[in-house]
Amino acid sequence: MKKLLLMFAAVALAAQTTSAQTVEDSKFFDNWYLGVNTGLNAKTTHTAIFKNLNPSAGLRIGRYFTPVFGFAIEGEAYFNNKASMQRPLGTFVKGTNVSLLGTTNFSNWFGGYTGEPRLFEVIGVYGLGWGHVFSTESADVYERNAFTSKLGLDFAFNLGARKDWQVYIEPNITYALDNGTKTQFNVDRSALGVLVGVNYKFANSNGTHNFKIAELRDQAEIDGLNDRINRLRAANEEKEGVIANDRNTIADLQAQLAAAKQQKPTVVVKKDENVLQPTVIFRQGKSNIDAAQYASVSMVATYMKNHKDARILIKGYASPEGSKELNQKLSEARANAVKDALVKRYGVAASRISVRGMGATDELFDEVDFNRVVTFTDISKQ
Repeated sequence: MKKLLLMFAAVALAAQTTSAQTVEDSKFFDNWYLGVNTGLNAKTTHTAIFKNLNPSAGLRIGRYFTPVFGFAIEGEAYFNNKASMQRPLGTFVKGTNVSLLGTTNFSNWFGGYTGEPRLFEVIGVYGLGWGHVFSTESADVYERNAFTSKLGLDFAFNLGARKDWQVYIEPNITYALDNGTKTQFNVDRSALGVLVGVNYKFANSNGTHNFKIAELRDQAEIDGLNDRINRLRAANEEKEGVIANDRNTIADLQAQLAAAKQQKPTVVVKKDENVLQPTVIFRQGKSNIDAAQYASVSMVATYMKNHKDARILIKGYASPEGSKELNQKLSEARANAVKDALVKRYGVAASRISVRGMGATDELFDEVDFNRVVTFTDISKQ
């Protein structure tokens, strides 16, 4: 007998391993179902079964953890007690039984889960429960409770386009386990029954009403993805090195620029020109005079007032960035902006001022940024 049980366990384990499928993970509210049933039952022994059938009705709520295993809570109400030695009870509902059941889908266990339920499946139900027999004061029977156990087999049909409805026929046997001083499975304290029920399976987070097979990748594809990840990681590390070098270069240039701004510009003056010392420096691409640059304009205005016969040439320049045409217009706009300031702000006669746009240059000053400038030449002394 022991060898037979071990052989059956080995066959069952092999069937489970062979038919195993990886399904998508389920959330807590996935794979729940709710059902109702009705049926007939009778005492197993010492009675004419078909003459002493008792009707019942019940409610079942359950959940599958996997395509094979699940659980259910079932409540049954019995409406007669034919063949019982304790009659009449004097109540409409003669007794109840509430069970906590385990469920095993043998079709999926041995045949494997195919991605949706089969049209026909065989499901085992088994578990323990608590039974209660009702009575009234007029009945010569005491109310009593019993520890119960139920074993059954559901022959189930999965219906609907989404296989969300399940209709089943269930032959079962229910034992009253406690017999005075001990608990045991005693066929004389049992009842045979047949239930007909319908379950509705609620919608899941995967978009279906049942388990969904997970899409697995083969090892070659996994190796290819890992190789691609490693190559991308190496390329990213190389780019991070380039970025780090660029940051260092930027930091060096910013330091050089800060140092250059602390230095006074060195003017390169042609010997045949009488260039005045003040200069007006502009921002890149701009022709408006910054507030700080008006000090140089004021110095030139003072010079013009102190030298009544002086005439000046204002030369506008641009740094080499940008097109030739743009830089020419920008240099002219800068020269005119300074002339307008001398005339309108400081009252210098416009006839004493000439302007000339010199375009782009990088020869006036050592620092390129300082070539965005306007210079002043006293042309009356030439």
